[in-house]
Amino acid sequence: MKEVLIAVGISSLALLGYGFSTSSISEVSDNLRVKSAPLFSKNKGLMPSPAISVALSVEKDPVNIPFPLVAGDYIAFKEALGFKESRGRYRCVNTLGYMGKYQFGKATLAVLGIQDTLSFLHSPQLQEAVLEANIARNKWILRQEIAYASGKTINGIRITESGLIAAAHLAGPGNVKKYLRSNGGKSMEDAYGTSVEDYIRHFAGYNLSTIKAKQKVRVNGEHYK
Repeated sequence: MKEVLIAVGISSLALLGYGFSTSSISEVSDNLRVKSAPLFSKNKGLMPSPAISVALSVEKDPVNIPFPLVAGDYIAFKEALGFKESRGRYRCVNTLGYMGKYQFGKATLAVLGIQDTLSFLHSPQLQEAVLEANIARNKWILRQEIAYASGKTINGIRITESGLIAAAHLAGPGNVKKYLRSNGGKSMEDAYGTSVEDYIRHFAGYNLSTIKAKQKVRVNGEHYK
């Protein structure tokens, strides 16, 4: 608990140094919360084995990127997402077996061509490549939704591409489609009560144009194609 409080304090000081307001600090601090046991799968209902959990989840990560330095671009987006998922720890594994800085499950990794989860867990470069690949894949799956829903407002929340992509990372693109088709009536939640709608709100407005939509994506080494 002491380590968590120190980490939050340091992050708050860093934000003050970059000119964030007090309200911004409060909003971003909420994103430092680590999810541990989602009620639903991020991988289209396929739950990973919990066998590879626990020990690594408390390990200090020697390759820990501090905090997003540039607002509104892909770097800021992925760093904010990483903090939300694991507090930025590449070697984090939660109680259901979701792995790495961005908390990927085995099923999604397999779709992207990753079978060796141990190598994945110990390679920050590979994890970054997997994130980019998954964003490209989710952009393709949600291409129609991104086209027609971006700029609209649902439940007082502005819909943006980055918000939809973040929500797809949390709950899978299928649950994002359900949210949009129900006009905000169906918003899946994880064990902490974080919902599709929460991610659409918190990750709105980032520029993800550098990542192009791709139907079939495979990660090869530290790159994807």
